[in-house]
Amino acid sequence: MRPIMKIVFFLVLAVAFTGPVRAGEQVYSSWGKAIDGYDPVAYFEDGRPVEGDSDFTHEWMDTKWYFASAAHRDAFAADPEKYAPQYGGYCAWAVSQGYSAKTDPDAWKIVDGKLYLNYSKAIQEKWVAGGVDKLIAAGDGHWPAIREKLAAE
Repeated sequence: MRPIMKIVFFLVLAVAFTGPVRAGEQVYSSWGKAIDGYDPVAYFEDGRPVEGDSDFTHEWMDTKWYFASAAHRDAFAADPEKYAPQYGGYCAWAVSQGYSAKTDPDAWKIVDGKLYLNYSKAIQEKWVAGGVDKLIAAGDGHWPAIREKLAAE
């Protein structure tokens, strides 16, 4: 195989296996699973990230959400706005800076009863150190334009 063909081949593989966010998504998802298949209710009820189960899903905002139990699924279905992460599950730090980025289910924080996710624990530390309230206000200001851009892609 020619060197250029090898490069193209490996680039195609890299893109195919990273599970990128699909165009037009206003909710961060990977491989069709909102927030990487983690249960958003678990952050509130269990105080930790918990992987969801394919037996307990709910479709909301054109995305499939996964839950660890029927009770969590039903709680979410009754009031998704209460449990869904802010900024569609995209990184709170990134949104505060005016762009979107994927998130790590282990980099999370509940602030004033709302769930925020970050790209990584290191970025979350930066988000916290920068003043959460100030950065949430900035994110709230940027989110409508980011959401519109995501919907148009």
